[in-house]
Amino acid sequence: MSVAASMNVRNPLTGQIDRPLAPVPPDRLAAVAAGLRERAPAWRAADRGEVLTRFGAALAADDDLLAALVADTGRVAESVLERRLTAALIDRWVRQAPALLAPPAERPASLPGVHVAGDAVPYELVGVVSPWNFPLLLGLIDAVPALAAGCAVVVKPSEVTPRFIEPLMRLVPAGLPLAVVEGGGETGAALIGLVDAVVFTGSVATGRQVAQAAAREFVPAFLELGGKDPAIVLAGADLDRAAAAVLWGGTANAGQSCQSIERVYVAREAHDEFLARLVDKAARVGLTCEGGPIGPIIGPGREDVIAAHLADAVARGATVHTGGTIERHGGGHWCRPTVLSGVDHSMLVMTEETFGPVLPVMAVDGPDEAVALANDSDYGLSAAVFAGSEAEAMAVAARLHAGAVSVNDAALTALVHEGEKHSFRLSGLGGSRMGAASIARFLRRRAFLINRSPSADPWWHPA
Repeated sequence: MSVAASMNVRNPLTGQIDRPLAPVPPDRLAAVAAGLRERAPAWRAADRGEVLTRFGAALAADDDLLAALVADTGRVAESVLERRLTAALIDRWVRQAPALLAPPAERPASLPGVHVAGDAVPYELVGVVSPWNFPLLLGLIDAVPALAAGCAVVVKPSEVTPRFIEPLMRLVPAGLPLAVVEGGGETGAALIGLVDAVVFTGSVATGRQVAQAAAREFVPAFLELGGKDPAIVLAGADLDRAAAAVLWGGTANAGQSCQSIERVYVAREAHDEFLARLVDKAARVGLTCEGGPIGPIIGPGREDVIAAHLADAVARGATVHTGGTIERHGGGHWCRPTVLSGVDHSMLVMTEETFGPVLPVMAVDGPDEAVALANDSDYGLSAAVFAGSEAEAMAVAARLHAGAVSVNDAALTALVHEGEKHSFRLSGLGGSRMGAASIARFLRRRAFLINRSPSADPWWHPA
């Protein structure tokens, strides 16, 4: 029996195995892909905006879907936000896609008598392999623009959070060529051989495998991978505002977001006051099982990674001010907002992705050291800068090796769709997921080169 076929699904709140994984068999997956391809031509000719509008409205109002998301992740507030953001992205693409898909105006070329026209041809079938931290949003953040572009789409969500698939598929209206299939890594690997382009969100290690498989199939791969996002707090910053933003940016969804703040560099003269404010705020943030906002650790085994990072930091001299341990409540694993000081780059918590609500704070001697340390990473997803003036913050932001930099705030890239960005270093590969340009990933541009010269001789004919 395969690993995927034998896998069970764990409830993050109770720690119990409460359902088996039901991977779609390979022959059924191939049939799903073939069926979507058959529907693709009709979809390209359809009123796509009208169909997507109905899908978005159904999704926004469906409580069974919301309940499944809560069961998948163990958190409530972020699931409500996730459903709202997903409905909003569908509405946004319905409004934006027609203008973005309009063919370019014909124009004269540099050769006499020749004109250039063009159009865009969508990939027939796009595959999306999505992660467990935001199952609905990250399953559809790429699928929706692909559908708006005229593609058919098959989504394979994480095997950790499959409960939302059934209620979501009940909402897919007739005519929408979207399939969401259940399965593990083997299903995702099989999908790459069935599609014309693949989008993957997840770890660097698995992203490398996806890229290699896509290269063998000669299909494009768009990868959104890990992060170790830094925040820089300069001496003149509003420290209370910075502490509040860093706390939110590092602990929302219990720190289980690619764009979570995972390391903080503070000007030495502001370090103690910033640390005190951050500790005070973090100590007042509770777990959802106590009525607070911090949900459980979702991914199986992630608690071991968090614990190992904390143990390594303490062994190397770090001080724990809040949190600092993995707790068990109701069978699930939890970690309170954890603030550390006395950290440096010899520690795992400053160099490897923790993916938990852990905020290590390091004193630095000014902007140059802060930038050097922020850039001392294999990752380059996003970052944050706080300063006394926007000009000072922007000067530092322009030196950071990151695709999106929040200025006097944190983790805005998750909420501001208009910010087109690319991932730096190992954080990803391919066109921007955000902004109007993200739909272009799913289109191939075609040029029509028209010779309207009245001459009987071609332009290249020798005189």
